[in-house]
Amino acid sequence: MTWIPAAALDSHERPDYRDRMFRDAVKSHEGRRNRRRARLLARRPLFAGLALSKLTPFGLTLFGLTLFGLALFGPALAQDGPVDAPVRVVATVGMVGDTAATIGGACTDVVSLMGPGVDPHLYQATSGDVRQLSRADLILYGGLTLEGQLGDVLERLGERTSTLAVSEAGVPAERRIRVSSAYGVDPHVWMDVSLWAGTLEPIAAALAELAPGCAEGVRERAAAHDAELGALHDWIDEAVATVPEANRVLVTAHDAFAYYGRAYGLDVVGIQGVSTDAEPSIADIRGTAETIARSGVPAVFIETTINPRTIQAVLDATADMGASVELGGTLYSDAMGEPGTAEGTYIGMLHANTVAIVGALGGEVPPLPSALHAWADRYGIADRTAP
Repeated sequence: MTWIPAAALDSHERPDYRDRMFRDAVKSHEGRRNRRRARLLARRPLFAGLALSKLTPFGLTLFGLTLFGLALFGPALAQDGPVDAPVRVVATVGMVGDTAATIGGACTDVVSLMGPGVDPHLYQATSGDVRQLSRADLILYGGLTLEGQLGDVLERLGERTSTLAVSEAGVPAERRIRVSSAYGVDPHVWMDVSLWAGTLEPIAAALAELAPGCAEGVRERAAAHDAELGALHDWIDEAVATVPEANRVLVTAHDAFAYYGRAYGLDVVGIQGVSTDAEPSIADIRGTAETIARSGVPAVFIETTINPRTIQAVLDATADMGASVELGGTLYSDAMGEPGTAEGTYIGMLHANTVAIVGALGGEVPPLPSALHAWADRYGIADRTAP
């Protein structure tokens, strides 16, 4: 069990949680990371004449908001030029795949290997996955050792297929949370929307390079999505701020929410570490229960990719100590929801998590901003607050 105060996360070093199976993957990723950086430096900027990294933390401000406004109220975004066939994109996790599909539009055919409820830390490639990857024009993955043993497959394919580790390309090293396990870095960067927005530029650049006729449309869709993510980040910040200060403790099954806690002002308690390769110990369970009893946190949360018995053991141990805590709901950590649902999108994943967290911890969820109304209407979120 580890307690991570939000204020300490910039320099926090977290203990090793038995990440033995990933040590070789970390080594193999180092050489691949250096080759990818060299390729990325040779690419032209996403928006001609604009150095996005020198603008806001979201890469675009007035420019992105203007394009988004045009998409909603004015002339349509630029039409994609003719393409012989959509770019075949294979993404490892849904968060990467959804972002690529949003930016690529009809110019891409995106397949995500890991669906709802799949844990990327433990995932092993099947023969079908290898066939999908070998036929891809572009392979997108999180990187930072998120995909565990699948990294060995990506290492081999990267020698002949365009590949991009989006978190490594889009999130500056100084913004990554360091851990003392074999990972070295916490890979769950999508939990901070302002960090995830940084992946839009390298993804768009990779797609534009493979489909030059779609380049203008890709860039404009990236700008529009950037505006949505900026609005989502601000909305989450506003929502979490309504939680009473004494309740701002987020207890989850594994340590996937450190970036969320740092970005939005929550202390984070993960029963397991960054990886899920080993069962939590009795000491982990008891330590978490003691923390709950001492702090009086009102709720704990299960995750869609983690067996709920871990949280149930904590609930039982807390009850044995004479304290009470409620089950606050289910959070999406390493995988999104079902395709075709709101939770099956990156925006919906973060929206659902925030509604669950804020509600269970005693806060009040504010209405969604206008920049997210089109997304809410698309998925039938009529009141634009409930998932």
